[in-house]
Amino acid sequence: MSFPLYQSPGTIVFLDDDPDYLDMLALVMPEDWHVRLFRRPQTCINYLQQEPPLWEADAWAQQEMIEESRAGGAPLISQILRYWGEHSRRYALTQVCVVDYSMPGMDGLQALSELVDWPGLRVLLTGQADEQIAVDAFNRGLIEQFIPKQTPDISRRLIDTLRRMQATASGRHSQIWRSTLTQSQNALLRVPSIAQDLSEFVASHWVEYVVIGRPFGILGRDANGRVGWLQLEPVSGLGELAELAGSAGVSSQGVAEIQKGKKLADLELGQALGRTTAPELGPALPIGREESLLGALFAVGIEHSPHASTCYHRWLAAQPKRFVQE
Repeated sequence: MSFPLYQSPGTIVFLDDDPDYLDMLALVMPEDWHVRLFRRPQTCINYLQQEPPLWEADAWAQQEMIEESRAGGAPLISQILRYWGEHSRRYALTQVCVVDYSMPGMDGLQALSELVDWPGLRVLLTGQADEQIAVDAFNRGLIEQFIPKQTPDISRRLIDTLRRMQATASGRHSQIWRSTLTQSQNALLRVPSIAQDLSEFVASHWVEYVVIGRPFGILGRDANGRVGWLQLEPVSGLGELAELAGSAGVSSQGVAEIQKGKKLADLELGQALGRTTAPELGPALPIGREESLLGALFAVGIEHSPHASTCYHRWLAAQPKRFVQE
């Protein structure tokens, strides 16, 4: 699936024995990225080797939400909101490690080979003489990407590569949330034009999100902790939604707009949040070119997301700045 079902900001680690090169990386990386810099391979290895149990705990916390929803009916939306508020340590998990190949004592591939259980993605920086080694390492699946240091505009190339890798770094988490989707929902999200539209939407609105199947939509949060819900509705389901909306107090005009695909009602969002008022209506937007899926964006009020203080911006501001770890 080209559209990941889960995304959260994490940490990027750089390992290079050249302090000047690390200084350059620290300057050019986006300010809203959490970056750690290492000069000594063993220090970097020791740091990353502590992470696998933390990745496991984070994955298990998400799996438990789904199990609790299935067993006891606890709404996934309210559980995700609580998870976002209580588990800010997810931001510290290293999603990508960028390693220089040519280092004294231990080269980059040797350093990466020590990270047997670490689940993050790996990038190798190479000199001109090392490119064939990098090609072989890529073909053997030892790294996900290699970038020659002599590449023109290396900083832009590196940032673009890391941005793409961050979007897919939590593959296991996507698999966890895939289990909440029906077969037809999965099929819709696999349509290339739908996946493209959703990818562009989440990139422009949120730093983290989760796709769920019941209700069908995407719960997302921006860097300041504001939460939104992108409700997804197959066109084939508009009649049923309109009928339910009418039963829940939506006016006849609103019901007609739902039937025509002009608006959607946040029925299931309201139920998940325990609202007792009539459903809200939001403008329906086409998702993809096939005219088979609609979406509508609804705000989730701060009263339903009381832990905005643990948002990414606040967490990032509390972290040490980009200094070299010896």
